[in-house]
Amino acid sequence: MPHIKLPRALEDYFAFAETEPTRNGRRFSITLPYMDGERLDRLQWWYHVSPAQEQMYEGTGLAFHRNRAIERFCRHIERWLEITAQRFHGDDPIPRLGLQQASLATEPPAASAELQPVDKVANG
Repeated sequence: MPHIKLPRALEDYFAFAETEPTRNGRRFSITLPYMDGERLDRLQWWYHVSPAQEQMYEGTGLAFHRNRAIERFCRHIERWLEITAQRFHGDDPIPRLGLQQASLATEPPAASAELQPVDKVANG
């Protein structure tokens, strides 16, 4: 069962913002709001673009770094959902967080592997 079952791409649910620029560069955030039961929550990703990075890639440095941040944020979300056995689903404008029930029913428990006794212990 997929961890993300939404009618649109995950990136379509993101909100983007920028803080006040400084001489050290610009800071941006990507936010994914979601409903956890009846509670509104969010995941957020921050990234920084220096003035030199902004000028890179033939003047498209901002777009390059934004796309890279979106890719990393998506991987982070997918990994978080996998580790916590949860999924995003629903047809609402804000995704809903739920349990990954199929994986709980089909996968054997991780604790089923037995530990073998150790004959020697090395201290270094």
